[in-house]
Amino acid sequence: MKSLDTARVALVHDWLTGMRGGEKCLEVLCQRFPNAPLHTLLHAKGSLSPDIEQMDIRPSWLNRLPGIVSNYRYTLPLMPFAADWPIRNCDLLVSFSHAVAKAAKPPVGVPHVSYCFTPMRYAWHMRDSYFAGRLGGVKSLAVNRLLKAIRNWDRRTSSRVTHFIAISKTIQDRIRECYGRESVIIYPPADTAFYSPDPAIKREDFYLIISAFAPYKRLDLAIEACKKLNKRLIVIGSGQDAARLRAMAGPTVEFLGWKSNEELRGHLRRCRALLFPGEEDFGIVPVEANACGTPVIAFAKGGATETVTPFGEPRPTGFWFAEQTVDSLASAIETCEREHHGLNPADARAKAEMFDKKRYEQELLGYLAKVLNEHGSKK
Repeated sequence: MKSLDTARVALVHDWLTGMRGGEKCLEVLCQRFPNAPLHTLLHAKGSLSPDIEQMDIRPSWLNRLPGIVSNYRYTLPLMPFAADWPIRNCDLLVSFSHAVAKAAKPPVGVPHVSYCFTPMRYAWHMRDSYFAGRLGGVKSLAVNRLLKAIRNWDRRTSSRVTHFIAISKTIQDRIRECYGRESVIIYPPADTAFYSPDPAIKREDFYLIISAFAPYKRLDLAIEACKKLNKRLIVIGSGQDAARLRAMAGPTVEFLGWKSNEELRGHLRRCRALLFPGEEDFGIVPVEANACGTPVIAFAKGGATETVTPFGEPRPTGFWFAEQTVDSLASAIETCEREHHGLNPADARAKAEMFDKKRYEQELLGYLAKVLNEHGSKK
């Protein structure tokens, strides 16, 4: 019977192009298993933490295409073919997947644990958010057919996973809906040691967004709500929706691009509240905001309902708004203006500590050890 200490572990991640929440989840296993092979669709060298960069990274043939790092999203039809990784000589396969990594096929008799950020969202739940207004006629028909084929492939290859881990109750429900499978929940890690309050820093009168500029993030709601209320909004991030968002912004909205972690923390410590208008699978930024003692104004659906305790409940850490409309978000901002003194930063900090990195590491490694133990006992 293999123990986790002696097991040969193989890792799979969709793509390695930067340090976002998914890569922070992966990083813990890279630290724990530095000699494990790491399979991925593509790798942008130098874009990851040292613990990931030092791994034996094995990208697919997609990595050889010119300009792939900047344009990989356009290769969606090719991804299922590129995801046929040759996983050999391992006792445990662990994939980190929001697209195709969970399709990795383990050797016969080897358990495959998939840490699932979501079933492929643009194929299942958020087609309109990704494609609405961008396609029409023949193109729309072609996309519908493509996504149907990808959904069928995604459902079929879910059988290659022996154990699913969901990052939230929201994703647990999606795994059940899309794959007909049960899962356990292990929440992603937040760096609550780094993101922390600083009583010496005074709050300032501005609201904050930290986000990639993707349509489903709904940054447009935050911009329009702050314009309507004449409130200052600082936006940190970039992405495909940048031109549209900048065009709709008024004089109270400031775009800063991406900033260092230290600068992100500084803004979180100074802002009146973080705005989180999208429906997220989990959403690490609200946890980082609460870790700094900062309230969060979040859409009342998705992962934020598990990480943010709304005003009106015991020990609130922020405010929810019920509809993804400008008026609903503006009303929540006005409530924050009136009631923010009723929130205790210590409650926000305590809530965030429920999602810290040490907890994640213990739960994930404990679960993997349990899977190996149960698998060995059945032999």
